[in-house]
Amino acid sequence: MIRVNLLPHREEKRKRRQQQFLGIAVFSVILGLVVAGAIWFFLDQQVEQQAANVAYMKGEIAKLDKQIEEIRKIREETASLLAKKQVVEGLQSNRSEPVQLLDQLLRQLPEGIYLKQVKQTGVKVNVVGYAQSNARVSTLMRNLGASPYLENPELLEIKAVLLDNNPNKRVNEFSMNISVKRAKAEDTKGAAKKAADGNPAGAKK
Repeated sequence: MIRVNLLPHREEKRKRRQQQFLGIAVFSVILGLVVAGAIWFFLDQQVEQQAANVAYMKGEIAKLDKQIEEIRKIREETASLLAKKQVVEGLQSNRSEPVQLLDQLLRQLPEGIYLKQVKQTGVKVNVVGYAQSNARVSTLMRNLGASPYLENPELLEIKAVLLDNNPNKRVNEFSMNISVKRAKAEDTKGAAKKAADGNPAGAKK
C-alpha cells in the first residue's frame, strides 16, 4: 500500500488562496481610495466652481447696483431739469399776464366806474372800485364774463359810501373776484392779437 503525504500540497494551496485574498483586499482598498479620491476631487472642483460663480455674481450685482445708482441720479437730475423747464415755460407764458389783465380791465370797464385796487393771486383777481350805480356794476360783470381773457366774475360786496365824507359824493363801493383764463399758447396769442386789433369781446357801455 502506497501512502502519499498531501499536507504540503494543501498548505501550498491555502497559501495561494490567502495571497489571492490579500491581493483582492489590497486591490479593493486601492480601488476604494482611488474612487474616494476621484469623488473628493470632483466635489472639490464643484465647490470651487460654485465659489467662482458666487464671486462672479457678486461682481455683477455690484456693477448693477452702481448702474442703478447712476440711473437714479440721472432720473433725479432729469426731474429737476424738467421742473426748472416747466417753471421757465410758466414764467414765459405768464410774463405778459399783468399787461393783458390791465388791458382787459380797461377795455371792459364801463363809464361811471373807477377802480381803486386790483390784486392778483394765481389765477384769481380781486377788484375793488367805485360805481355811480348798481347797474354799472352789473354791466361790468357782464363785460368781464364775455371777455376772452377773464371769466367767472363774482360780486363779493357792494355798499354805499361817502367820498371824503362829503354827502354830495355818495357812490357805491364794490368788491368782486374774477379768474384769468390761462389758455394754450396759441389761444393766448390769438386773444392778445384780437385785443391789439381793438375788437374785445364785450363792448363798453
